Amino acid sequence: MVGSLSELALLTPILYAAYLLYMSLRRRMGNIPTVGGTSFPVLSYRGSFHNIFHAAETIREGYAKYKGHAFKYAELGNWRVIITGQRQIDELCKAPDTVISFAEAANDSAQIVYTFAPEVHHDPYHAHLIRTQLTRNLARIFPEMHDELMAAFNDEVRVVGEDWTRVRLKDAVTEIGFHYVSSMVLSNTLIAKAESGVLGRNSDYCLLNKTFTRDVIGGAFIIKLFPRALRPLVSRFCTSVPARINRGIKHLEPTIKERFEQIEKHGKNWADKPNDMLQWLIDAAQGKERTVRALVLRVLAVNFAAIHTTSVTFTQVMYYLAAHPQYASVLREEIEALVQQEGWTKAAVDKMHKTDSFVKEVQRFTGLGAYAINRKALKDFTFADGTFIPAGTMIAASARPIHFDDENYANPDMFNPWRFSNMRTDEGTGLKYQMISTSTQYLPFGHGKNACPGRFFAANEVKAMLAHVVMTYDVKTVEDGVIPPPFWVLASLVPNGKADVLFRKRQT
Repeated sequence: MVGSLSELALLTPILYAAYLLYMSLRRRMGNIPTVGGTSFPVLSYRGSFHNIFHAAETIREGYAKYKGHAFKYAELGNWRVIITGQRQIDELCKAPDTVISFAEAANDSAQIVYTFAPEVHHDPYHAHLIRTQLTRNLARIFPEMHDELMAAFNDEVRVVGEDWTRVRLKDAVTEIGFHYVSSMVLSNTLIAKAESGVLGRNSDYCLLNKTFTRDVIGGAFIIKLFPRALRPLVSRFCTSVPARINRGIKHLEPTIKERFEQIEKHGKNWADKPNDMLQWLIDAAQGKERTVRALVLRVLAVNFAAIHTTSVTFTQVMYYLAAHPQYASVLREEIEALVQQEGWTKAAVDKMHKTDSFVKEVQRFTGLGAYAINRKALKDFTFADGTFIPAGTMIAASARPIHFDDENYANPDMFNPWRFSNMRTDEGTGLKYQMISTSTQYLPFGHGKNACPGRFFAANEVKAMLAHVVMTYDVKTVEDGVIPPPFWVLASLVPNGKADVLFRKRQT
């Protein structure tokens, strides 16, 4: 009897996912060809398991067969429609949010209502602050963030003399990225009431933020296996997210309460009021959002968005630089000239066109995954070419195949670090080919009105980190010229987390 119950418990999410696939197909999805499996209800679930490990291959195959049109493949619990034409991408990005939703797709992916809170999903005011307050203040806060960046590198990359030092790159980059982001969220000029002094350097707080992304992604994967009625219980008892949130409250509560006390005593604009993300959140919060727990959730949401994506990007950037150390001299020439003129400022970083091009080419080569512009249809939608998308369908654009299409990029399989800086020179444009610019041919940050709001901060961070490395160290891979192989998780490309890179003090 016990064995039968255990088997039933295991089969429940599987049967539920198969049922969802079957129902989604019945909802008039037959006009869209299937890749990476079959549309038959039971066998389609086998395809969804295949695509856990081979989604990128499936998307590449679909692009080759149906370029300019749409195809679908099975994910666990739903069909994913992939569009491949630039006109379709424009239509998708311009569709009203009430019809084609970025927010609902993000909620489906990360199960935000359970891993964070319903309010974080339904009122993402922190994203507006990233787009506005953070972007406007980047030049002002850059010196403090750069100081934190240098201190973090000194802690994580301990070179001695002229010898080469092995550094576990992914771990070091995650640590450095957290300190950079933390100095934006919580100003280092304000000493928090935490055991280790500056909260951004509290070891347990650092560990919390570095592992929170993994907890949310893993928790969301587990939650999605169960019917909606069971998800609140699953999120509470079968994931570590609630415990992580309580740890965040423990660390941030003294600082948040202190700031509320200052507002109560001196009004909204007291002397020495911090000008950081935490304070922007406090000032913008309304009603029940003005509680410690709600504000902690917003801080964790900001860190979740910022730390993971930038650490993934910069890890890939460093692997490509270490595998091609001959490019360092070109970057140094540009960086040295600009720092001499402008100092270590955002203005200098903005003018580092070759540095920008290097990072953008790595993003084209790697990106964050096989597709981009993740959306969910809230209402029936029909593309101009007649492709019908029923409500409830998950949609995305075939980012990786687009980035490697020779109709979009000359010699797309060749890594050319100056590809985009040469385009800026040849075509006389200072904006179109910079890292933060999106298009239907370049999708790491998405495209259109819902393009990543934090891309200005992310670009500034990654370029500043690369500039610091180039000016301070020599780097190379353990095996000369060999980039540590990444791996795929569903449709996401994950940089190698076990590889070392060799650092030494700069010799030239």
